[in-house]
Amino acid sequence: MKPLKLLLAAMLLLGSTGATALDSDIHEKVEVKADNSRADLPNGMLIYSGRVRITQGTLLINADELRAEATDDKVVTTLIASGSPATYQQMMENGKLAQAEAAEIRYDIQKRILTLKGKAEMRQSGSLVQGDTIQYDLEKQMLVAEGNKDEQITTIFQPAEADLKSLAEPKEKKEGEKQQ
Repeated sequence: MKPLKLLLAAMLLLGSTGATALDSDIHEKVEVKADNSRADLPNGMLIYSGRVRITQGTLLINADELRAEATDDKVVTTLIASGSPATYQQMMENGKLAQAEAAEIRYDIQKRILTLKGKAEMRQSGSLVQGDTIQYDLEKQMLVAEGNKDEQITTIFQPAEADLKSLAEPKEKKEGEKQQ
């Protein structure tokens, strides 16, 4: 398979990873824009650099560099986007935008594990997870966040819309309560 076809196949897999990502994204074309590209075929590496932008439907990745690593039989196994920071966003089936950023965003295609390293953040609907490293297993829907010696992880949960509505509604007065 040619290096570009390897990347396209890998990007199609990336766009279809989460069960909650828009199903229609997988059927969209993959477009990679970059200032430069080079292929190191003997080592199974395809590298894009300089203002890298990958789109497929609602999927958008911006990075300074994107590396696609392949096995000896030309099967892409890992995608690595790096930047200051590298960013990822995609619309989910629930209509909410999922966003992530880190110095490095690594996707292991076979294991379906997304790993964010270096000032990592994942956001959706106002909720946030920050840490030095965040690893998300797309198959098992399990997340592990780790801090470092200087910083702990931070997690911010937003209440569900139903919870927000109940907070905004006036509470019923109990018998005998004075109204102010």
